[in-house]
Amino acid sequence: MSFFSFGQSAEIDVVLNDAETRKKAEHKTEDGKKDKYFLFYDGETVSGKVNVTLKNPGKRLEHQGIKIEFVGQIELYYDRGNHHEFVSLVKDLARPGEITQSQTFDFEFTHVEKPYESYTGQNVKLRYFLRATVIRRLNDISKELDIVVHTLSTYPELNSSIKMEVGIEDCLHIEFEYNKSKYHLKDVIVGKIYFLLVRIKIKHMEIDIIKRETTGTGPSVYHENDTIAKYEIMDGAPVRGESIPIRLFLAGYDLTPTMRDINKKFSVRYYLNLVLIDEEERRYFKQQEITLWRKGDVVRKSMSHQAAIASQRFEGSAASESALEQAAKEESG
Repeated sequence: MSFFSFGQSAEIDVVLNDAETRKKAEHKTEDGKKDKYFLFYDGETVSGKVNVTLKNPGKRLEHQGIKIEFVGQIELYYDRGNHHEFVSLVKDLARPGEITQSQTFDFEFTHVEKPYESYTGQNVKLRYFLRATVIRRLNDISKELDIVVHTLSTYPELNSSIKMEVGIEDCLHIEFEYNKSKYHLKDVIVGKIYFLLVRIKIKHMEIDIIKRETTGTGPSVYHENDTIAKYEIMDGAPVRGESIPIRLFLAGYDLTPTMRDINKKFSVRYYLNLVLIDEEERRYFKQQEITLWRKGDVVRKSMSHQAAIASQRFEGSAASESALEQAAKEESG
């Protein structure tokens, strides 16, 4: 981004046509803070105005053209010089010439494909933005406007339960079961743990949700594990034959949908990690991957019809609009 200085003779502003009514979503920035950005979905049109305001009215501004771009890009923090663009659309707003007074230019990017969810992680950032530029011989004048994109999914057709065992021969045998393997971001993980054999003294037991961010390929692969949630199952020794129910509400945690091999640059996966600690502070683990997805309940509230179709296209589902209607019924029920 070019920041404005006193030497520049004009300022640029990018304004969306539906800025008054479009929903905003919180999104984490690189410094860990959260800001609100205009929210878009795959397939939605992005339109608005570019205002070029002369700082000195009456003084002409020569330029080599005025353009606006819609960009989707991935930036790996260890390779900051290279931005990997997966969406790059350009519209020319004015041919080379001069401006003698402040002007407004309309733009529209129709049914824009936005295949991935916006994401800011520990080693990678995926962002979408509009960039308006007045091209000049020496220094361009430009302005960027970031937006946030959410990817929507329909109800998974197959969502089997998870059953696992933790065993140490002749010492410990535990079975645990979760009601399903795929959860939407506001879902509840419901499960049960059965103690079939307990001959070691367990003093503490918890379930963690772990986010694993993987960036890079080949020899330069980076893994970052982040414990998003800790849920204490019990504090004290269980006995044989005991069973403990689990209810873990996801809505209160900072989660994203599962992201697999995004543009061959990064992945974000989630795991349920069962942790047992005995009286001698030995730790026993059992880990299971779960899939997180963003529920399309905004379809019936504020999402346009074109974006509803796009969400089906994203899923690759043949179950057209009936799946979305069923999702709406289940949500309202």
